[in-house]
Amino acid sequence: MSSADDDTAALAIGTRILAAQPFSVLVGARLTRFGDGVARIEVPFEPNLLQQNGFLHGGVLAYAVDNAISFAGGSVLGPSILTAGITVAYHRPARGPIVAEATVITATRSSAAVRCEVSAVDDRTGDTLIVASGHGTVSLVNRPDTNQAEEPR
Repeated sequence: MSSADDDTAALAIGTRILAAQPFSVLVGARLTRFGDGVARIEVPFEPNLLQQNGFLHGGVLAYAVDNAISFAGGSVLGPSILTAGITVAYHRPARGPIVAEATVITATRSSAAVRCEVSAVDDRTGDTLIVASGHGTVSLVNRPDTNQAEEPR
């Protein structure tokens, strides 16, 4: 199997996982890259995702950071992961669809440190701008290579 075939298969798996998340479906998120420590999630600019001033809601930006970080970490650690923590910095209002791209910085057998940038095309200027960024840690749960602890006697 070629590298392109591996990438296509990984993206198909990731897309199925994203589709199983009701909130991701609610916001219209799409996974457009997944594998080798990198994930890209796109979220549309829809009226039901805006805050009172007409910008994409900060909660949607934080969601994109969190999920992109989780998918990037999961591409290295496997599917049995949870976000252990994230930080999000908002840099400017999002005036268009967003793209969150996360990259694993470093990983061990049980956790990964990941960074993420969220960009948007400004509807007024057409420029692509970084609207938010974040860092996070993803932890493996139920590690398959760990021996189960014995039951207390």
